[in-house]
Order: sequence, then structure tokens, then C-alpha cells
Amino acid sequence: MLVAGINVEAFEVLSSSEPPVSPTEVLAKDKPNDAGGSIIVTWRKSDDDVEENELVKEYLVFRSSALDGEFELIGTANKGFEKFVDGTTIDGTQYYYMVKASDRVLHSPPATSEAVSSSAQWFHSGRISMLVATVMICFLILWFIRKAKKGKELYIRPIAGLEAVDDAVGRATEMGKPIMYIPGIADMDDIQTIASVIILGRVARKAAQYETSLLVPCCRSIVMSAAQETVKEAYISAGRSDAYDADKIRYLTDDQFGYAAGVDGMMLREKPGAIFYMGTFYAESLILAETGHSTGAIQIAGTAMPSQLPFFITACDYTLIGEELFAASAYLSKEPLLLGSLKGQDMGKAIIIAILVGGVILVSLGFTKIIAWLATG
Repeated sequence: MLVAGINVEAFEVLSSSEPPVSPTEVLAKDKPNDAGGSIIVTWRKSDDDVEENELVKEYLVFRSSALDGEFELIGTANKGFEKFVDGTTIDGTQYYYMVKASDRVLHSPPATSEAVSSSAQWFHSGRISMLVATVMICFLILWFIRKAKKGKELYIRPIAGLEAVDDAVGRATEMGKPIMYIPGIADMDDIQTIASVIILGRVARKAAQYETSLLVPCCRSIVMSAAQETVKEAYISAGRSDAYDADKIRYLTDDQFGYAAGVDGMMLREKPGAIFYMGTFYAESLILAETGHSTGAIQIAGTAMPSQLPFFITACDYTLIGEELFAASAYLSKEPLLLGSLKGQDMGKAIIIAILVGGVILVSLGFTKIIAWLATG
């Protein structure tokens, strides 16, 4: 029946309806394993929160810093949910939380939690396995470094590209041609460039022993200075300090393709017998490698740039892939710190892989026994 445009029956139903039953057991606690600033609020849902009716459509979550203070609405949770995460808290400040069930028209009486404050945790309890693995690897690294310093021979898996370094230097010497070493286009703050300079020391030492000219075009001025000092030290240690020529270790340009053009020009003029590409390379890698291949030089490359590896593998005789570049610096320099670190990491990886494989086998056997038990009744 309509009276003055109002549905009287609908008005009577609305006015006679009652609010839903309140949720219970509201509990607020600091969110575990985080950097602070979060509190988890949980509750037991209202008795009216059932699928058969719409007496509860959502839960309203309020927050206040004082029990007798004004509570502010901070969020909602959908019907059927019993959890809300407040990620806007200030560590050390106590908060009270109030939860109400609502049908979006009427709200239940509030249910309030005890006071709680958020804080940051020092340790993530779910990552204990990572802590154990880290401690184990650190122990292995320190142990192998100690063994290397005592002069014990550490076995490193032979890498074809590293075994060919001496052969490449010897070939260039027999042909009476110079050696060209390209340390990449990155600066000295790049770990690949650091590894490249270490490898340069070994190549320079061999070049000094064989009295072979060594050309090192650099893309960065700081790399040039580091390369000059490395090569100079190598020549001195080989007893050939008089043969060292700093002008053969030169700076070209910081421009990527300008550097590539300059190096290509040197290749075509000098016709090196061996070319080394060690370090960080980008789009210029194929340009350099193709030009070096056209000169007939033996080429050895090494980089940790995945996008450039296919070009080096195609155009070079030997290629050090990814971590082999870093292993090369330890393999060739025989520095105890580098050898011990490399050996410790390899052993740590081997142990972790063995644990994972053993775990998979045990789990598989366990599932097999359960299935067999279920099949036999």
C-alpha cells in the first residue's frame, strides 16, 4: 500500500529489522616477521554471517589510541572473512580495535580488542633455513681460504677457455703478432670489470715472458689507469720491466659505438694473433667479435651478460659463460682469497643441491608408502 508515495509495508519491514549479532573474540596482535608498522586483527564471525541470508554483508574495523577515545573507521572486510591487516600503524604506539558486523544499513554492537602495538622483528622465523645455509657457506669459504693460504692445492674444475689462454698467447708469439685485450665497456665499479683486470694480469705476465706486444684499448679512464698498473706489475714480476710500454694501454672514448669503431680500427691495422674479450659488453659485442674473426685471430671471450653470450659463442673460439668469468680470475691468479671463496661457494652449492635431492627422494618414498598403504586398505 502506498501512502503519500511511500511503500508502507517496506517501511515497516525496515523499521522492524534488528542489527546483526556482534562478532566475538576480537584479537589484535603484531604482525610477525615484518619490518614493523602492521597489526593483524582477527575475530570470530557473527552468528548471522551465514550463506542463507544477507544479515551480514561486511565487517567494519575501527581503531583508536585510547579505549575511551574516538574510534576511526580504517577499513572493511567482506562477509565470511575473519581477518584484517592494518598496515598504517606507528611502532610503539598502542592501539585498540573495534569490529562491527554490518548489513550496510544497521551495525551490530561493537566488539573491542585489548591494547596492542606494532614493532619490527630482528629475525624472520620462516627463513631459518636461509640463515643455516648462509652460515654454512661462510664457514666453508673461510675454511678453504685458510687452506689456500697454507699452500694446499685446491682442485678447480678445468675450463676449456682458461686452458686455452696460454695457447692463445703462444700462438700470437709464434706468428709475431700482438695480443689485444678488451676489458669491456663498464667502469671499475662493475664486478665483471674487476674480474677482467685480474685476468689481464695473467695474460700480461705471459706476454712479458714471451716478449709479445700487448694492446689494451679502454673505454673508461679509470679502467685504463687500473690496467696500466696491473700490466706494469705483471711485467715487473716477470722480470721484464724494461719492456713495459704504457702507451699501448690507451683510452679511446666513453661512447659505446665510438669505442667499438676505434677498437675495430686497431684490429684491422695491428692484425693481432689473439684477442681477449673479458668483462661487460652490450650491443657492440657482435661488431667486435666479427671484426676480430675477420682478422684470423684466436678469440677468447667471457661475460656475465646473458644477452651477449650467443654472439660470443658464435664468433669466438672459446667463451666463458656467466660465473666462469669470475672463476677465471681465481683460476688464473691463484690468489688464496679468490681460490678459497670459489671453492667454498662450490662446495656450499653442492651440499645444498644434495640436501634438496635427498629431500625430494625422501618425500617421494614417503608418498609411495602412503599410496601403497591406501591401496592395500
